[in-house]
Amino acid sequence: MASEQEPQQPAAASAPEAPQPQAEPAQKLYDDPVTGEKISKTELKRRTKQREKAQAKAAAPKPAAQAAKTAAKTAAEGTQPEDELNPNQYFELRCKQIDNLRGSRNINPYPHKFHVNTKLADFVSTHEDIESGNSRRDVEIRVGLRIMAQRTYGALRFYDCKAEGVSVQVMCEAKEATGLPFAEQHDHLRRGDWIGVVGFPGRTKPKSRDVGELSIFAREVVLLTPCLHQLPSSHFGLKDKEQRYRQRYLDLILNDTTRATFIRRSKIIGYLRQFLNDRDFLEVQTPMMNKIAGGAAARPFKTYHNDLNMDLFMRVAPELYLKQLVVGGLERVYEIGRQFRNEDIDLTHNPEFTTLEFYCAFFDVNDLMDFTEEMISGLVKSVTGSYKTVYHTQDGTAHHVNWEPPWPRIDMIPALEEATGTTFPPADQFHTDESLEFFIKLLEKINMTCSPPLTTSRIIDKLTGEFIESRCISPTFIKGHPMVMSPLAKADRARPGLCERFEVFTCTKEIANAYTELNDPIDQRARFLEQAKDKDKGDLEAQLIDETFCQALEYGLPPTGGFGLGIDRMVMFLTDQYSIKEVLTFPLMKDVSETTAQDISDSLAKTTVN
Repeated sequence: MASEQEPQQPAAASAPEAPQPQAEPAQKLYDDPVTGEKISKTELKRRTKQREKAQAKAAAPKPAAQAAKTAAKTAAEGTQPEDELNPNQYFELRCKQIDNLRGSRNINPYPHKFHVNTKLADFVSTHEDIESGNSRRDVEIRVGLRIMAQRTYGALRFYDCKAEGVSVQVMCEAKEATGLPFAEQHDHLRRGDWIGVVGFPGRTKPKSRDVGELSIFAREVVLLTPCLHQLPSSHFGLKDKEQRYRQRYLDLILNDTTRATFIRRSKIIGYLRQFLNDRDFLEVQTPMMNKIAGGAAARPFKTYHNDLNMDLFMRVAPELYLKQLVVGGLERVYEIGRQFRNEDIDLTHNPEFTTLEFYCAFFDVNDLMDFTEEMISGLVKSVTGSYKTVYHTQDGTAHHVNWEPPWPRIDMIPALEEATGTTFPPADQFHTDESLEFFIKLLEKINMTCSPPLTTSRIIDKLTGEFIESRCISPTFIKGHPMVMSPLAKADRARPGLCERFEVFTCTKEIANAYTELNDPIDQRARFLEQAKDKDKGDLEAQLIDETFCQALEYGLPPTGGFGLGIDRMVMFLTDQYSIKEVLTFPLMKDVSETTAQDISDSLAKTTVN
């Protein structure tokens, strides 16, 4: 994605046939003197700095007692214990170990295939009834697992393993081993490795308690993929948010709550898709790059298409394309997809995010409110098992949310007049300079500020956030928006200057927006012109005139209702996460400098077993 700067235009071709572009030179690779790998210059510099830092740390004087203990242990074992290595030393040692395995040819550390015949969840449910001390030797279990902890008692080894979010113990006895000798199967295994286990189900019979642990009694253990890095200790875990977001794979390995969040996210999207499919909606895909960033009041990202010699914008909403499909006769359409807005990043906003938008011919705003209550309340009940949920804000405030319909419905302008103790000008005059002057004076009267540019639309939005949205905990419809705030919504059939639109707010945040769609091409063009005036005043989020869309309306858009839902925020509320980064697999983060990368590495070292 390009930056906001204007793209550099290619020079005009002087010959009829443009020259073929030259292939980019291959990146030069360098030998790592320790591991022997071919790596980039940047990676080599990073590793060299880490090694120098590790050497300096090792050379630093240690307390006498600790030094004596380490020296005794090293002298007894002939090498430094792995649990006393820093992450960089461990990585180098592990690389050497795996390289030695390659050379031995007895063990392939990266085999192509391991046949599995059961899922771990199925294993647990099927064999949970085994009594302590019993086993089912005639049942062969073949499963792939990641080692999360290991314990050694001579010829007896235990591995605490995990796969698909389920944990299980693997018990290995030398007398049961088949294939390679017992020590050759196990001595090279470390925490974090993926292993293939061939064995049978059983339950241990410990002396310290009545009920043993359901286990896989292994006959053979095969290394499938080694983990070359130290994992943070299971006791302290991985808590640093910056590191969790940047290394989501590590977060998923160590934190089951993260896995549960993304599973619930998938269920939420699946429910919404099935709900609409069951009601004869057609899922479609529309372009993500447009010549005009329309469909929502937002600041877009700009990019450039080389072949077409054209500036393009990443879409801020799919609305205009979806309504063109309704014009064409696809009367019920929806799209679940990514939108891109070049705006601030905070706890509830990410530059790219996921929405659901649907359009239904012959719906109006009242149908949409009933449909929304049914869809969202059904979603909550299906995913959580109840209509009532609890959501905690960043400061720990607990919001008890009741999603059961019917939801409260608040008229925006009457509610603002009551809250401010002021009678507003007629809504059909909100577009005038006199009304703008009135609202500016109202801000001064109630001692409130609004960020520039000062337009009537922005001021009313500010007032709504202060006096209405901030009081919406359980889902609430805010309806009756002024037309100056809604260039794509149809005028209210009974109240001049207002439109048939609503927003849904929960826990003070917007989750949905919907309206009876404007289908008069003359009115639509006039609304776009009003938006253009706001853009001239400096409002970068105002929409431009989209003539292609206006022309489509001239062919006839039937009475239509349109709806948009922020899926990321719904996931936040239904997983009790106050930060949107927690519900995105890979949220956008600031670029990492070499210094910052080193800080993250040091942070990892502090949480690693010492």
